[in-house]
Amino acid sequence: MSEPASEPLTSSLSLEIDGAVATLTIDRPAKRNAMSFEMWSALPGLLGKVEADDSVRALVIRGTDHFSAGADISEFTTLRADPDGARRYGAAVHAGERSIATLTKPTIAAVTGVCVGGGCELALACDLRIAADDARFGITPAKLGIVYNATSTKQLVDAVGPAWARQILFTGELVDAATALRIGLVNELHPDPAARATELATAMAARAQVSVRGAKTIIGRITEGHFDEDETVHALYEASVTSDDYAEGVRAFLAKRPPRF
Repeated sequence: MSEPASEPLTSSLSLEIDGAVATLTIDRPAKRNAMSFEMWSALPGLLGKVEADDSVRALVIRGTDHFSAGADISEFTTLRADPDGARRYGAAVHAGERSIATLTKPTIAAVTGVCVGGGCELALACDLRIAADDARFGITPAKLGIVYNATSTKQLVDAVGPAWARQILFTGELVDAATALRIGLVNELHPDPAARATELATAMAARAQVSVRGAKTIIGRITEGHFDEDETVHALYEASVTSDDYAEGVRAFLAKRPPRF
């Protein structure tokens, strides 16, 4: 395992790589880790680094005391004061969210404290969410007079279904961790979400990457309504059976030893 390497992206975001697992930390505790326009704008470049680094096989996103209270509302009277400003701000948020959602590598949100608004949007962009027992979730555009982005609304509906998506968006009320687990907003509750997320990321990194990437691609296609085994899916099958991962998996199974992918 390589020595951890840390790279600050802004004064409030940092990226640490430890072996095959990268960890993005939102570190703005004075604002409960609210995301500024600068932070949203930094996300695509950050995720691009994770995508391009072949040594990284999974990403954990976490906060410090809180995951994130969402977008920094104090900026709205300046950066989001008119329709053009609102469009620019919305585009930055959308690009940041999409950079996480479209990463080809597994992503896990480790949620502590509040995970609200844009913070919940970031967590929903991840493949999995692990939460502390006292975590709280909410998406609150109805308290601000904002119509929530359609792509992120779909992420919410995919996670919790249309009935709970309506309740969350129509009321803007916060949901406790037990409810979040029950409705499918989170995968697990754990007393140390970051440790559990890192454990899961490490397990994923040790698996055959041709299988992990293929599964992520196919699951994504299914949520987009593509159910047929077309040329893209058959290409994934072909890539797997001709891969070094497949050869190693069979060798390891026959030799009764753990595979080394």
